[in-house]
Amino acid sequence: MTISVLKPGLFSTIQDNGRYANQQYGVIVGGAMDRLSYLIGQLLLQQENEAAIEITIVGPTLRFDVDTVIAITGAYFSPLLNGQPCPMWRPIAIKAGSILQCTAATNGARGYIAVKHGIQVPVVLGSRSTYLRAKLGGFNGRALQRGDILPIIASKVTTSNYFIRHEDFISFSKDVTIRVTSGTEWAGFTEESKQVFLSTSFQLSKDADRMGYRLQNPISLTHSLQKDLISEAVTFGTIQVPPSGQPIILMADCQTTGGYPKIAQVIRADLPKLAQLQPMATIRFTVVSLEQAQQIYIKQQQQLALINYALANSRPDFFEHCSEG
Repeated sequence: MTISVLKPGLFSTIQDNGRYANQQYGVIVGGAMDRLSYLIGQLLLQQENEAAIEITIVGPTLRFDVDTVIAITGAYFSPLLNGQPCPMWRPIAIKAGSILQCTAATNGARGYIAVKHGIQVPVVLGSRSTYLRAKLGGFNGRALQRGDILPIIASKVTTSNYFIRHEDFISFSKDVTIRVTSGTEWAGFTEESKQVFLSTSFQLSKDADRMGYRLQNPISLTHSLQKDLISEAVTFGTIQVPPSGQPIILMADCQTTGGYPKIAQVIRADLPKLAQLQPMATIRFTVVSLEQAQQIYIKQQQQLALINYALANSRPDFFEHCSEG
């Protein structure tokens, strides 16, 4: 009862919702970069926090050696099942011997292949997520390679005529506005730097991975703070400004503490937008209050709860009907 990796794609890893309650020991949270797409995949299969395959830029080719059900969410990788176009954002019945091929992303950067009951790699510190720098979790602590055999559990094959309208949840734009709250060192930055941060655009450099995104702007950000700051907790979405003056957005695999000045914090609801950006994308920032950030996140969670309710209670009126063919 396995999935065979025929081609691994550019960068495919096993991820779930993350590794919590260990940050005091220096163990990162990690987990899915686009947690919204990941969670919707889990909801489509009516399960919680099961390990999925996160694919990046170029997808893998997989052979399923057992009957199962999958859901593909996130960026569009033109998936083919046994050579035929395979729909996304809905449960897909998979027969033993089937081959799933995902090519290069035509929009966005990351996708998720959720499998019923999840990928059965070992649980490490409460999670199956891969943390490459520590060679922790996932499949042998690394990205997938040709010839890897992923254990799964057989599942009764079921079909569905409905799909999630993903446009209501996910943005694949190459030019995004990201909402932030002010960082703990916001007041220490010069007025000119604050103006640059909020009124000009930044370009996502090629130095962008699961740990962090380096941004580029013709004007460097400066501050009047002491050169040496006491390191303190950072998290997914923290925007630090190193001595170069070019911001770094910390991503899912970021360290647990940092000593660079923090100009802002990306609100949690906008992290999926960041996860779907490819290098050279354009980013603008706008400040919202903590209360506004909380309300935006609550609304997002309410939408997810509606999806879960509709699926659990077979309410087709919540979904767009998927026409035959």
